[in-house]
Amino acid sequence: MGITRQYVFPILRLVVWAVIAAALVKIAFTGADLEPPDALQPTGEITDSIIEVSTATVTNSVVVPASVVADAPVEVKATAVGKVSEIVAADGAVGVDAEVLRVRLEEPREPLVKTDPTTGEQTMTERKPKITVTTIKAPIGGTLDVTVLKDQEVSVGDTIGTITPGSLSVSGTLTAEQQYRLVGAAGEAQVTLKGGPAPFTCTGLTIGSAAPGAGADPGADPNATTTGAVRCAIPGGVTAFPGLGAEIEIVNGNAEDAVVVPVSAVLGSSQTGKVWVVADEGAEPEEREIKLGLTDGSKIQVTEGLAAGDMILEFTPLADKTEGGPDCDDPSAYEKLTINGDLEAAQAYQEACFG
Repeated sequence: MGITRQYVFPILRLVVWAVIAAALVKIAFTGADLEPPDALQPTGEITDSIIEVSTATVTNSVVVPASVVADAPVEVKATAVGKVSEIVAADGAVGVDAEVLRVRLEEPREPLVKTDPTTGEQTMTERKPKITVTTIKAPIGGTLDVTVLKDQEVSVGDTIGTITPGSLSVSGTLTAEQQYRLVGAAGEAQVTLKGGPAPFTCTGLTIGSAAPGAGADPGADPNATTTGAVRCAIPGGVTAFPGLGAEIEIVNGNAEDAVVVPVSAVLGSSQTGKVWVVADEGAEPEEREIKLGLTDGSKIQVTEGLAAGDMILEFTPLADKTEGGPDCDDPSAYEKLTINGDLEAAQAYQEACFG
């Protein structure tokens, strides 16, 4: 054993190092042998993700971040020209249609001319001016603040005071996508106040254009462009405070047993769109126009152009005929899928973007 350790092992080690050194010299001066060119060609194949059109219930529910705001004072306008003859209501609380002030207008009248039939002599009699008194009433109830003085001349449309209603509303801003989903919505909505009472129904829901320079409400997507505004009145029995955070949930339609597809499969999100139908296995996808209905943000109703059982691409193709897939540069999209409970779409996002 001592001879093996002393002589055999060192000789074998030298032989191994000699072989390695010879191989390195050969590679350095002659280059390594490579496989034929075909061995470097990619052998993977990109396949389209194909899904089957199904049916489901779609509820078009839009949740809007909002805040509690005090309703703005309402101007009281003069409805006649003349002079303020009497201020009826003192500053303070007034009811709707309460008399605020009176406007008096004196209009001169032509004198009466009487001709004597015998002598032809004319007699002129002056007449008193025509007096018109118009009463201006409060358009709403609230706290009145009269801004004109007695005997002040006013014209039609002049502001003669303001009434602060003392009521509260919930106001939020809308993105273009939300505005499309809320076309035709009116009436009422469900409101949740942060740190406040249980959710309640607000009335007088209005949806319109955003005020110039309006910013998004707290909690809204900072990257979204504000294009619209939503507002509804808080009932009198609900305790709230201006500036309090809130959420407005608006349900604008419900469709049961509707033909639905993922929003990722449709080019377009309102009224009309396009999908890519796979008629037979292995066939090229064919573009097809469809009509769209309600959407819940993850799936969308197809009212015309598709039937349950049709096979389509899960993602809309790009110009180079490859599938677009989820937008990996938009991490908020993954959060929305998770919040909405769309686990299948969330898993597809993970596989495509997170590996």
